[in-house]
Amino acid sequence: MKAYIFPGQGSQHREMGYDLYKKYDYLKDFFSVSNEILGFNISQLMFEGSDDELKQTQVTQPAIFIHSVAMIKVLGESFKPDMVAGHSLGEFSALVGCKVLSFEDGLKLVSERALAMQEACEKTDGTMAAVLGLENAIVEQTCDDIKGTVVPANYNCPGQIVISGETKSVTDCCEKLKSQGARRAIILPVSGAFHSSLMESAKVKLTDAIKQIDFNEPICPIYQNVSGKPEVKADIIKSNLISQLTSSVKWTQSVENMIHQGAKEFLEIGPGNVLQGLVKKISRDTPTGKPSV
Repeated sequence: MKAYIFPGQGSQHREMGYDLYKKYDYLKDFFSVSNEILGFNISQLMFEGSDDELKQTQVTQPAIFIHSVAMIKVLGESFKPDMVAGHSLGEFSALVGCKVLSFEDGLKLVSERALAMQEACEKTDGTMAAVLGLENAIVEQTCDDIKGTVVPANYNCPGQIVISGETKSVTDCCEKLKSQGARRAIILPVSGAFHSSLMESAKVKLTDAIKQIDFNEPICPIYQNVSGKPEVKADIIKSNLISQLTSSVKWTQSVENMIHQGAKEFLEIGPGNVLQGLVKKISRDTPTGKPSV
């Protein structure tokens, strides 16, 4: 069984999608529609933007989403997923992949999400940190013990968890985790505390946008970040997507469940190869790759 996986923020790079744009004439309309929906020239930023421009949340998120969906379009009939999952932002690309959302509705939601998250970051003093070399339970307990808001945000692979919350609480937590044997606990260069309660204002805005859009039943199970489990009912998928911004990304659990339920190969759809690396750390012998486009 083939599992298709979709990357999130951090996988962007300069000239992303330009090779596809040059190679396939029919994508010119696709990129043009993307520019219209967003109200700015996202394709120019993707193809010619600087690293700093591509790091801006309101650019990064739609750019990665558009790149992933462009790859789905190029794959055409050969894109036949048995199951899908996306990491954080990538869940929106996965929802287009399993036909829960149209590309247009997905892009509108991604744009809304990016703007709402940027606004929430500006209103709060939050950050995130990568913690390497500790068991989940130790990280979870330490987060609970620290004053203020700090929570596990991403379960990326065994021994690699990202924590998120108020800057002081995250910093204090890092120090305590180092004293408990963490190989590393490093503050990440991010603009805010994603996947924590500091994103509550963004969640409220995104909830309103999600509720206005019809979700279809998926053509295959989607393993969602909030639960790590396969979902096939449109109403549950919608509810989980609403919860996602303030909940942990259970990536390790998702991949383990996909393997347990028959995934024999993981194919990454979008820029970069971050997720292939994480899958290998979760299950070393499981084949990973990227479809040739």
